[in-house]
Amino acid sequence: MKLLIANGHLIDPAASQNSGKDILVENGKVAAWLDRNETRPEGVEVFDATGLIVAPGFIDMHVHLREPGHEHKESIASGCAAAVAGGWTSVCPMPNTNPVNDNAAITRYMIEQAAKAGLANVFPIGAITKSSDGAELAEMGEMKAAGAVAVSDDGRPVPNAGIMRRAMQYAADFDLPVIDHCEDKSLSSGGVMHEGKMSLRLGLKGVPALAEDIDVVRDILLARDTGAHIHIAHISTAGAVEAVRRAKSEGVKITCEAAPHHFTLTDAAVEGYDTNTKMAPPLRSEEDREAILEGLRDGTIDAIATDHAPHHADEKSLEYDRAPFGITGLETGVGLAFTELVHKGVIDLVRLVELCSTNPARLLSLSGRGTLTPGSLADITILDPEKEWTFVAAESLSKSKNTPFDGRSFRGRAVTTIVNGKIAFNLP
Repeated sequence: MKLLIANGHLIDPAASQNSGKDILVENGKVAAWLDRNETRPEGVEVFDATGLIVAPGFIDMHVHLREPGHEHKESIASGCAAAVAGGWTSVCPMPNTNPVNDNAAITRYMIEQAAKAGLANVFPIGAITKSSDGAELAEMGEMKAAGAVAVSDDGRPVPNAGIMRRAMQYAADFDLPVIDHCEDKSLSSGGVMHEGKMSLRLGLKGVPALAEDIDVVRDILLARDTGAHIHIAHISTAGAVEAVRRAKSEGVKITCEAAPHHFTLTDAAVEGYDTNTKMAPPLRSEEDREAILEGLRDGTIDAIATDHAPHHADEKSLEYDRAPFGITGLETGVGLAFTELVHKGVIDLVRLVELCSTNPARLLSLSGRGTLTPGSLADITILDPEKEWTFVAAESLSKSKNTPFDGRSFRGRAVTTIVNGKIAFNLP
C-alpha cells in the first residue's frame, strides 16, 4: 500500500526540517519527501494534511499496561488503543506487572500481545532486580535480546546504593539506560501527597521533596562513577531539576522526563480529596511546577512521558490514604502539552516534537524511529495545534478512567496516528 501525506507541514528536528513537504509512505517505511510542485505518483491513497503538523511518531517512554496479571485495569491491547488515540505510536511499559517483567519470556510475551493488537508498538522495560525486590540483579542481557530497551524497578526504587551501582555497571555493558523512580522511602514512607502547607491543612501525611532530591543526587554520583546512562523518571521537584542541570553541565550521562500532570497541576488540586489527584511522585508546589517548566524550556528535561497508570474505579473510590497511586494519561498528554506548554509560550512546536519523539527515540536507541527521513519506519503523528476539544473519561479507550482531567477542555491534539505505514487512529 502507498500512502501520500499531502499538504502538511513537516517538523522533524532530527533532520532539521520545519517546512511544507509531502511524505510518500510505502511498505511501512518513508519512501520519499516530495515538494509541493512535484508530480504525485500514481496509485496512491492521499491523506490531506492541510493545516496540520506532520511529525515523527510520538513515543511515550513511561507507561503501565498492567498485563500480565492485572488485565482488569488495563490490557496491552486496551492500552495500545488509548495510546494511538492520544497520538503515541510507541509505548514503553514498565515492568511492575504480575509476574514482574524480569526475564526474557515475559518481555517476549508483551511484544507478542502488542503484535496481536496491531496498534501501537510496544518496547518493554525490564526490571533492574528480580521481582523488583531490590536484592538480586535481573538478567538484563537476556531481556535486551528479547526486546527490552531499558531497565527499571519503577514504583519500587532501588534502596541499596551498592545494588544500584552494580546495576549501572551491568546495564552499561549492554548499553541499556537505567530508569529510576527516585524516592528515599525512609523519608516518604506513609506519605500520600506533597509535604507542605496543603498537606498540613488537609491532615494528610506528606512526601517531602527531599525524598526525591536525595535519590537523584545519589544516582548522579553513581552514574559519574560507572559511566552508565541514568534516566530520572517523572522528575517533580525544583531540587531534582537543578541537580540534573548541573550534572549535565559536568558531563554526567544523565537524562530525565516530566509527566504532563506535574507541569500542569500542583498540590492545591488535592483539596477536596479526589483520589484522582493521588500519584507518585505527588503533585508538588507551584515553585516545583515552575522549575519543571523551565527545565522543559531550557533543555534540562529531555522527554515528556505520561506515566499512564490505570486503576479500577473500585480501588480509586477508597479513602485518600488507602487508594492506589496513579492516573491515566495516554489520551490527555498531548493535549496538555499543547495547552500548557505550546500555547502559553513555554516551548515551540519543534521542541514539542523533540520532547515527544526525537529524544525518546535517541535515549532508547530505537533505530528508524524519531525521524521521518526516507528509509525510516513510517510511524507518524499528525497534529492539529488549534483543535479545541474536551476529554470525557467515560469515552476513554483505556479500561480505567482514573483521571483528574475528566471534562477538561484543550486546544491542540493528535488527530491521526500512523503506525508502520497504516492508519491506527483517525479522529472522526
